[in-house]
Amino acid sequence: MTTGTPNAGEHGEDFALSTDESADGPVLRIQGEVDVYTSPALRDELYRLIDAGTKRVVVDLADMDFIDSSGLGVFVGALKRIRERSGDLELRAMQPSTRKVLEITGLTQVFTITD
Repeated sequence: MTTGTPNAGEHGEDFALSTDESADGPVLRIQGEVDVYTSPALRDELYRLIDAGTKRVVVDLADMDFIDSSGLGVFVGALKRIRERSGDLELRAMQPSTRKVLEITGLTQVFTITD
């Protein structure tokens, strides 16, 4: 199953979410910028997956161009929510600029991160 949520970021960049089912659970792909304008859609999709009973969500960041503090807050909130249900949120395939933001904020020590 694939769902899509097109939206426009602050700078008119395209933003899209798509969710695909894999053998290990859902993979949420993010395209574009995650900012104050687009983070509510990201939060809603993550919470929908978690509240459906998913124990593991993989977030593919290969096509995410930018993330601000509101986007980081969504990831932290989703991680807390899924861990309360004995699950995990995995961030994968992030660009070097995204990894640097996570390193600076100390979040590389909190999240499961894979290439």
